[in-house]
Amino acid sequence: METGKHAIVELQELRNRVKVFRDRAHAGEVLAGMLAEYRGTDTRVLGILAGGVPVAAAIGRALDLPLDVVVVSKITLPWNSEMGYGAVAFDGTVQLNEALIENLGLGHRDVETGIAHTREKVNSRLQRFCAKPAAALAGHGVILVDDGLASGFTLLTAIAAVQHAKPARLWVAVPTGHGDSVQRIAAEVDALYCANVRTTHGFAVADAYEHWSDVSEDDALALLRAARRPDGAAH
Repeated sequence: METGKHAIVELQELRNRVKVFRDRAHAGEVLAGMLAEYRGTDTRVLGILAGGVPVAAAIGRALDLPLDVVVVSKITLPWNSEMGYGAVAFDGTVQLNEALIENLGLGHRDVETGIAHTREKVNSRLQRFCAKPAAALAGHGVILVDDGLASGFTLLTAIAAVQHAKPARLWVAVPTGHGDSVQRIAAEVDALYCANVRTTHGFAVADAYEHWSDVSEDDALALLRAARRPDGAAH
């Protein structure tokens, strides 16, 4: 296994393959096998809300590590809720895609309105999930988890926010990722674990999964509550 600063750890047998995971929980189990050296340590597992939480929950269960969520949200266009030009994280960190903003012709007031709306969304989710990861990260190793890595902009914002909490080390774990984005994200953390790296055209995170659907906040909250209970049982 490659180790050290900016290492990329992958499973060569899964490179450029599709439909390699049954679902997010299975993907987390595969990643847990790659992360076995952290079992029972003081490492924290953080799942990016919402799709990263089932993956992170499986890792936490397999490695006996505590689970929390990272709240980060795209700043989306008024006319396209799927397209983001920036992101806001749980500690107020804001990152903007300045080139995209310029290309779209968004004015300063448009951007400020988008940031304010997204801050409200993030704060609402923080309250609902009682998520305070920053308070417990200083000096600990942190595994930041999402369900896939496409452009990576939202993940970069989450990384910046977690780094502000001064963890001892920060690793990213994703089941699948585009090769270019994997390289870019790896440069920002101590190591990146990606089971299924794909360098083919037309990358889509969902293509790595046999069963893919959106993860609701209710689903993510149930997983988090189960992980926080002493017996690990679901409500």
